[in-house]
Amino acid sequence: MSSTLVARLPELRRNICVRCAALPVAHFRQNQARWVSQKVVEKRKTGEEEWARRATAIEQGEIQNIWDVFEERGYVKDVAGRTPQVKELLRTKRIGAYVGVDPTAASLHVGHLLPFMPLFWMYLNGYTAVSLVGGATGRIGDPTDRLKTREVMANSEVSMNITKIHYQLKKIWANVEALGRKYGHEADWAAKRHLVNNNMWWQSLPLYDVMKRLGRFMRIGPMLGRDTVKNKMEKGDGMSLAEFTYPLMQGWDFWHLYSKLGVQMQIGGSDQFGNIVTGIEAVKTIRASEENPNMRMPETWRDDPIGFTVPLLTDSAGAKFGKSAGNAVWLDPFMTSAFDLYGYFARRSDTEVERLLKLFTFLPTANIEKLMVDHAKNPPARVAQHTLAFEVLSLVHGADVAIREQQQHQFMYSKGSGTQFAGASPEKAGQDNTVAPYKAVEGHPTTLNNAPKMDMQLPENLIYNQGIARILYAAGLATSVSEGHRIARAQGAYVAAAPGKDMRGLVPGNLDWTPVKLWYPQDVPKFLIDGRVLIIRKGKHNVRIIEVVSDKEWQDSGKAYPGEPFKGKTRVLVQQLKELAAAEGRKLSRRELEQMVKEKLAAEEEEVTVANNPDIKFPKKSERQQAFEEGKSRE
Repeated sequence: MSSTLVARLPELRRNICVRCAALPVAHFRQNQARWVSQKVVEKRKTGEEEWARRATAIEQGEIQNIWDVFEERGYVKDVAGRTPQVKELLRTKRIGAYVGVDPTAASLHVGHLLPFMPLFWMYLNGYTAVSLVGGATGRIGDPTDRLKTREVMANSEVSMNITKIHYQLKKIWANVEALGRKYGHEADWAAKRHLVNNNMWWQSLPLYDVMKRLGRFMRIGPMLGRDTVKNKMEKGDGMSLAEFTYPLMQGWDFWHLYSKLGVQMQIGGSDQFGNIVTGIEAVKTIRASEENPNMRMPETWRDDPIGFTVPLLTDSAGAKFGKSAGNAVWLDPFMTSAFDLYGYFARRSDTEVERLLKLFTFLPTANIEKLMVDHAKNPPARVAQHTLAFEVLSLVHGADVAIREQQQHQFMYSKGSGTQFAGASPEKAGQDNTVAPYKAVEGHPTTLNNAPKMDMQLPENLIYNQGIARILYAAGLATSVSEGHRIARAQGAYVAAAPGKDMRGLVPGNLDWTPVKLWYPQDVPKFLIDGRVLIIRKGKHNVRIIEVVSDKEWQDSGKAYPGEPFKGKTRVLVQQLKELAAAEGRKLSRRELEQMVKEKLAAEEEEVTVANNPDIKFPKKSERQQAFEEGKSRE
């Protein structure tokens, strides 16, 4: 190789032959680093300086340490690590923290919300926050405190749950930012939040790497001594190898986030302390097993992983918090309505409401103390309970929904007392800045908080034979088949599938999107999950999870979808008028029939709704015509 060519080669590629040197860099399996601009370097430096000033202010008592906030509000149960070191670490270093949840159900419930609350507080105070959806671990199932093995979920069920929980977390995080602004938390450029799926690394992680870096160092004895293992083997139905290694999988997740995103803290529910401790040991083990000395990470106390659990909550009756009549209180508004969620918190007893205000709201403690004084003056007004319910709904469903539900409860139960609960002011609704940059088909802005129900059913004849444009129309993502064609041609909608041009279905456990195109009708079924579920999306938040049912089942249900053959409104109306006239012994002429249909349609024009999803409404024909004429006049 000539010296001139060597001089021109990047330093990492000088020790290779000329032929290999001519290949693109992508051919070499090495970590690719992105170019970092000087502006980013300066912003990072500024962020470090601000954090150092903050650490000094905490030391001098001017600002509260986030750990003191956790203890003051009652978030801390068991700590994996020495508390003084944890507190000092949080003061001096902008660490990351994460909370994981497995998609074993179609929604999070109130119990899941508690471990996320300290994570939200950390983000609002400048730390990195990671929400992890267990696309891989959820297919194994956490055996903690279980005597019976979880049933294996179908790929379609896993995909549906992942999709719903993913968008549920996105919605809650958007509301966290809105509430942060409401309570004076300034935006911090260096504070990052991530929503990740552990299947993204587990699907390509060689088992050999896990065994080499982690498995050969983990002793079987201590793992067999865990209460979960002993109870399941002695009192339950036994433990599979997959369940036995679940803590190791969770530990590898911790390592992945530790090494890639700087996550040093795991926060979990009250039953997760054993898994957190195992995860911490796994991170230390993998970190120490690095063979390349140049790649080893520091092992000081400032770099050690830590974690803690939140307490187990029970209500005044001793029942597990988050249960209502034995059923979970879900965060999905279509599983537990916003009205019922508000009512659940509004019914909390006086003995527990102060604690719940500290745990589930961002209200400053001084405000909570003042609120409890006001509550004590007139307990029947239940001001504290309604404030709690309002704040929880603002977090879960947004301020607009919280105001609406609070007004409904006032109307139904206040008996004209005129009590004004904290938070119920129209001005606060404007702080919900989650509006998407596009319009839904019904003409209103679609936000994470008002997105329509995802679940719906459509017949197999439509999915297998009619093409993507008609499916978009039937699903409420287009106002007509023609618009469906335009959307598909412009690749303005997406289908849950493996990225690429080879039309591969979704990898089980993942949530990836690829743009829709004007495929042949026979190509659409390639994207079905387990042959029964199709997931499509328009824009950022308009998602449909379509269950494909047989044509007979669809016909027996009596439902109709927009554009369904022989189910048009005019056709149905003509048939009804003919039957009515026949019952009266009359026969309508063609002119009479046309006139009656015209009058009936004009008098009873209704908004068209999507099959089994009344939340999606199309504009009326007159409204569309008016909009068309207005647009034409502007031109």
